[in-house]
Amino acid sequence: MSPQPSRVFVTGSADGLGRAAARALLEQGHEVVVHARNRKRLEAVRELLERGAEAVVGDLSDPGETLGVAEQVNRLGRMDAVIHNAADGGGLQVLPVNVVAPYLLTARIRRPRRLIYISSGMHRGGRADPGGMDWSGSRATASYSDSKLFVTALAMAVARLWPDVFSNAVNPGWVPTKMGGPGAPDDLRLGHTTQVWLATSDDPEARTSGGYWYHMRRQEPARIVHDESFQDELLEELARFTGIRLTPDETSTEEER
Repeated sequence: MSPQPSRVFVTGSADGLGRAAARALLEQGHEVVVHARNRKRLEAVRELLERGAEAVVGDLSDPGETLGVAEQVNRLGRMDAVIHNAADGGGLQVLPVNVVAPYLLTARIRRPRRLIYISSGMHRGGRADPGGMDWSGSRATASYSDSKLFVTALAMAVARLWPDVFSNAVNPGWVPTKMGGPGAPDDLRLGHTTQVWLATSDDPEARTSGGYWYHMRRQEPARIVHDESFQDELLEELARFTGIRLTPDETSTEEER
């Protein structure tokens, strides 16, 4: 754990691994900003709010609301870390929530020192074809595996473009959350540990970038996620769709339209 409390924003904190991560961070004495899809869902984080967490609200399947979430976070002040935990398990919203939202939040939230993107072992089955995707979610063009391949490549691209930031991807395992299902074989207690560690620890291993982690151990992801041409193609497609470009300088965004 870091000797000084960190300020950490966790997306998708109303249940599952996001809520577990937020609770663990609060227990360790950190300042936490939680996220709920709408005002009604804030009831699910009441316990965290009563323990001192702050909250932002917005539907990450909607790019406009996602930008609103970024604005809310920025009004609260600069974060030390952001954990991009929110995810959709499949269907039309898998790209908007799992890829577009992390991209927009990365571009629009004032740059933290650490960024953690939740991947999955299923990213290895994804198709490296960002040009063939409907990022709006109007048509079903992507699988969950595709989305996790893209977000893992996003983490690696950010590590390359922003050398002053520790950017990593985490495979939390197949754990028995609402998304994973009650029969998931992995240990739920370990599902959030790595992202909390990467967000706050002064351990030299945690202060590294461009890693793919599983249960506190660095592993090798699919080789394509390290391919700079693939990363650049993905970033270009997301910039074209959103009108917001990720750039390597400190003024990290510009409007394209």
